[in-house]
Amino acid sequence: MSIPPATDYIDKDGFRANVGIVLTRESREVFLGGRVGGRGWQFPQGGVNRGERVEEALFRELKEEIGLDRGDVEVLGSTRGWLRYRLPRQYVRDRCIGQKQRWFLLRLTGEESKLRFDSTTTPEFDRWRWADYWTPVREVVYFKRRVYTRALHDLGQLMFPEGLPPYPEWWPEIEAAHTRMA
Repeated sequence: MSIPPATDYIDKDGFRANVGIVLTRESREVFLGGRVGGRGWQFPQGGVNRGERVEEALFRELKEEIGLDRGDVEVLGSTRGWLRYRLPRQYVRDRCIGQKQRWFLLRLTGEESKLRFDSTTTPEFDRWRWADYWTPVREVVYFKRRVYTRALHDLGQLMFPEGLPPYPEWWPEIEAAHTRMA
């Protein structure tokens, strides 16, 4: 897969380059990591370093956040471009106002026993679980919900060529919240 190199980790508009990882298994469930200290659930994600290719960042973050190597996964595809979200004012630091993310869909081909969170001195996660496809949209912190929705819609076409799974009964709550935030 040829992905253009990232030229800067924070672009001129203030968005930090980042990779997002949707890890799935044969049953079509997706991996959710529990943030350290009980601070919610999310997909693995992380920044692209200056001069680092996006695909290099993908595999570095995969190793750092959940302990998996290239040989433990199959890359099924990625979003066509960057998906952006703005940070709430209280989280804005320096000139970074949000994230621009390239999302990747990976299938676990290695053993689940390889999942680990101690590859860095400051782990992102301290627990994990497999979840139904749409569950992460509800579980992630509110300001990331829209980008999760977009990533799952884009990547879901690769995972569910017969059509995306039906929305859960709580979906209208999420759509209503998106409308209020727009």
